[in-house]
Amino acid sequence: MARRGDELRKHILFTAKDVFLKSGFERASMDQVAAGASTSKRTLYAHFESKDKLFLAVVDLVRELYLDRLGTPETYAQDATEAAVLYCGRFVQMLQWEPTLRMCRLGIAEAERLPEASARYYEAVFDSTHRRLADFLARRCGLTAQDAEDAAHDVIARAVHPRLLRALFGTEPARTRQPDAATVAADVDLAPIRAALAAALAARGAA
Repeated sequence: MARRGDELRKHILFTAKDVFLKSGFERASMDQVAAGASTSKRTLYAHFESKDKLFLAVVDLVRELYLDRLGTPETYAQDATEAAVLYCGRFVQMLQWEPTLRMCRLGIAEAERLPEASARYYEAVFDSTHRRLADFLARRCGLTAQDAEDAAHDVIARAVHPRLLRALFGTEPARTRQPDAATVAADVDLAPIRAALAAALAARGAA
């Protein structure tokens, strides 16, 4: 049965995501997307009037998928400290996944030409992650809102960003299999995250 309406739009977006990640923005074409989605270019343009608009929609799709997979610290453990550590470990795990790295590189490459797309992706992957951690630390660790913001920044800057940079520049191998939240402790060295969180909380007199 042929796809129609929202179902077809979603199918096109998932196809376009794969095309952009594989080929990059410049080399990706609407012809490739239409062929991959088994639809006509006319139908493709009826849903997305340009490659730029299609790319923006793909970024929104990726943002939604990422935030859904990341979740919030509360979902990782009952103990507040353990929940925050595992949440940051999940952040590392997802950042080291090959499609995430490709999307980061794509966002950087297109930042000047399509700043809106890069900003949307950055907001989801980095700002939203930071806010979720800060909100959790404020609620569960007795920190003020400002101290929670600062603590979240310290932990992510010390224990997460260096790993992302190494992965972005290819000095650490990317994960090829979709990361599973259940295997965070096995996949990620949590010791640096524990140390960074303990130092950040102690510096602010967390309860």
